[in-house]
Amino acid sequence: MPVSDLAGAEWRTSSYSGSASNECVEVAHRPRIVGIRDSKDPDGGMLTVPADGWSAFLAAVRT
Repeated sequence: MPVSDLAGAEWRTSSYSGSASNECVEVAHRPRIVGIRDSKDPDGGMLTVPADGWSAFLAAVRT
């Protein structure tokens, strides 16, 4: 999946991260792809995963 699919995406951090910490992971959702990056280095590298893979990961973490 091309990273260009994330152009214009809104990046967000978890509400569990708290406002005092700048060591967060940010995610951006699109219909078929999710981007994951380090909030301290938003212009650095990122991971991209299929949206259904991200959903499966979150479901596993919740259980």
